[in-house]
Order: sequence, then C-alpha cells, then structure tokens
Amino acid sequence: MKDTMVGAQLYTLHEYMQTPADIARMLAEVSKIGYRGVQVSGIGPIDRQELRRILDGEGLVACATHTDYDRLVKEIDLVVKEHKILGCTYIACPGLAREMHNAEGYRLAARELSRAGERLFGEGITLGYHNHALELVKYGDKTGLEILLSECDPRYLQAEIDTYWITYGGGDPAAWCARYRGRLEAVHLKDMAFTPENKPVFAEVGEGNLNWDAILSACRKAGTRWYLVEQDQCRRHPLESLKISLNNLKKRGLK
Repeated sequence: MKDTMVGAQLYTLHEYMQTPADIARMLAEVSKIGYRGVQVSGIGPIDRQELRRILDGEGLVACATHTDYDRLVKEIDLVVKEHKILGCTYIACPGLAREMHNAEGYRLAARELSRAGERLFGEGITLGYHNHALELVKYGDKTGLEILLSECDPRYLQAEIDTYWITYGGGDPAAWCARYRGRLEAVHLKDMAFTPENKPVFAEVGEGNLNWDAILSACRKAGTRWYLVEQDQCRRHPLESLKISLNNLKKRGLK
C-alpha cells in the first residue's frame, strides 16, 4: 500500500501566486509549514520546467493538478508532456462548462473523460473528477455526479470528492468517499462553519462542523493516498489557514 500524505491545494493561495516570483515565494512558505506535496491549480503563468525547478528546490512534489476539461479532450498530448515535466501522476478535471450540467452533458463527459483517462493511464497518470455542489443536482433519480461516475469507464476516471461542496449540496461526504472505494486516490479536505447570520463559510479543517472522524475513516478504507487541503476563501491569511489545517490533521494521525 502506498503511503498517505497531506498536500496543499494551491488554489488556496491563488491571489498570492500570479507571477513566477510570487509562486516561488509562496512555495517556499508552503514547504516551511510542513507540506511536501501540492496540487497545482489557480496559479499564474509559469514555464513548467521553471515550476519543477522551484518545487525540487523546496523539497515539494506536484502530487496533482487541476486541468480543464477542454484541455483534457483537445490537448491531451500537451497535457501528458507538461505532467511528465512536473513528475505529476494525478490530474483532476475541476468541473464542466455550465451548458454541460444536464443528463446528456454528464453522459458526454463520461465518454470523453474515459478516453482521456485511458490515454493518461497508459502514461502512468490517473484522472479524477472534482465536484462542486452543482453536480448534486438530480436528473430523474440520479445526481449529475452519479451519472458521470457510473457511465464512465471506472478504470480510467476516479472521484476527487470535495468535502465542503458535497455538504453544501446536501450530501454526506463520508458516504460519498466510502462509495468510491478504490477510485479515490485524492480527496479535497475543506471544513464548513457558520456565521451568526446562519450563513455557511469555509473553515480550516477541524475548525468547522464536518465529521472528520467519519470522513477520514472512509478515505482510509477507500485507499485514498493524497489528502489535499483547500480553502476557497480564508478569514485570515491563507498560509495561516493551511498551517492550522495541517496541524489539525497531524493530530488525527495524518502526516
């Protein structure tokens, strides 16, 4: 069994990572906090060779990326080349265009992502799909996410369950993680808290209301390798938020 690790989803820091110099500065801080893996997402333009050089210098691995659906469908050769440069073996599609959020759109995505996933599988790269709440809209008796993940080839498309957005959409994140046992190499860990006005807000892992004992237990049983900490919006500096989440996960036995 592969080691499990906690990684930082760089979208958490996207406002601070829009130039190569800022990317280098923030990656040094992420490494200093104690992360050893990052999911590349939301950062500004940077040559992939240069990004690999920075990551190597900070003792970080690009454990995953978010790569747009259109690129996976239309530019798969270039996607493979970029990920070989980064030494990255996991890609998640971060969502679909609004017009594809219907039953037929999910079925089309299942076919096209299966083809992309098969090509990536041959290169030693795993493909997953990252959900928001929108994928929990029902079409008949199935949610969009169920249609996508049931009508694809399961060998070539995994789930990348996002615990906050599953909860926001009315689902149980532990149940969704358990459901995709063997197809959940990476998961997004986000907590949900509430304001005095009863509005949900993003929170550091362990600082909100999600049932982390149940979620992490389900992930362990599912064979999850990368536990990716992400916080779309932070109420303190995002580096501090990343540190709090990592410390709380360490207390729960993750490294």
